[in-house]
Amino acid sequence: MKAFAPGLWRRLLSIIYEFLILVAVLFIASFVFHLVFRDTGSLFFRPAFQLYLLVVAGIYFTWFWTHGGQTLPMQTWKLRVIRADGGQLFLKQALARYLFAVIGFFFFGCGILWALFDRDGLFLHDRLAGTRIVRIGNEVK
Repeated sequence: MKAFAPGLWRRLLSIIYEFLILVAVLFIASFVFHLVFRDTGSLFFRPAFQLYLLVVAGIYFTWFWTHGGQTLPMQTWKLRVIRADGGQLFLKQALARYLFAVIGFFFFGCGILWALFDRDGLFLHDRLAGTRIVRIGNEVK
């Protein structure tokens, strides 16, 4: 099976769907955190809570990327994240991709906008982590 490069719109729609799923995951994680740490007025509550959510999101993404290369929205849009050489991501690569993506999103989405200027249409976090997103499901014989 040959994998094709997906268009930017397909990847952006997958990101929107991913955001909705991630909100649900973080909502449940927040509920658990608030059950355990009830003192919301503590000086350390907010930074600990934000770090916790960042870690939960990181675990969500890296687990799916290293176990099949697809989150639920990626499965829906027939996308898969792979290494530049076509193999499955290693944990170190998945973590790097996640951290680069977080940084890119927080800098006004410049990691996503990068795809408009990249010669291969890659997001900045894919370029830096040595990964790429491919479209699957079209078999070429």
